[in-house]
Amino acid sequence: MNFSEKLAALRREAGMSQEQLADRLGVTRQSVSKWESGAAAPELAKLVALSELFHVSVDYLVKDYLEEPEVPAEQGDGSVARLTEQVEEISRLFRVWSWDSRTKIRGLPLVSIRFSSGQMQLRDRARGIIAIGNIAVGVLALGIMSVGVVSVGVISAGIFALGCLAFGAAALGPVAIGLLAFGPAALGLWYAGGVTALAGRIAVGVAAVGDTAVGYDAAGNHVLLWGDGLTRAQVEAFLLEHHPDLWRPLLRLLAGLGANIK
Repeated sequence: MNFSEKLAALRREAGMSQEQLADRLGVTRQSVSKWESGAAAPELAKLVALSELFHVSVDYLVKDYLEEPEVPAEQGDGSVARLTEQVEEISRLFRVWSWDSRTKIRGLPLVSIRFSSGQMQLRDRARGIIAIGNIAVGVLALGIMSVGVVSVGVISAGIFALGCLAFGAAALGPVAIGLLAFGPAALGLWYAGGVTALAGRIAVGVAAVGDTAVGYDAAGNHVLLWGDGLTRAQVEAFLLEHHPDLWRPLLRLLAGLGANIK
């Protein structure tokens, strides 16, 4: 169980309402409601108060993997030293806001959310089918650093990647690297389009380098210069001449980019 579930269970076992618990702690009922829903977490002083009120350890409250309550040590038998030892761990845990859905697929939460206000650490990553957080790993990943089948983030990696720095089979971003890459600076193993485009097969951009290149400045074995302007039909005809089997949606995308380089 996570903290919110443990708190709700302990309150009910004690026969207390949310309002009664709030009065004991000197907080509002809305605060208790948010703690139990997982929308917010109590500060350290309130965690200690909850520990003393329900006669469980702070470790039990904040560590999801602890399922059985631990009775805190009595005064005089190391409780101060133990509490001091816990402070660093607790402060780290509660710089991380986390929530995992109860629905799981192949052992992974359908939705996993982890946000940290402190230094990002791999152990604080969100990991689920849909993962959202500072560091996110999932089928659909959204985060500052994200890895997934579909990945969106400042730094992203995946089959389909969108980010300031994107790595993927298909990558889109200011700096994009992949089999198929689009962005101001695009490096594609096969295809690339952008302001500066470098690709093994087809590159389309203001500055383009590839086996087949379309651009204002272009270099390659087959080159089409923008000159005074190009139409979509001209770019399509040129690309089909050298790549007759080119996937038609990709052909239209590259042709549209080539006709609007400047």
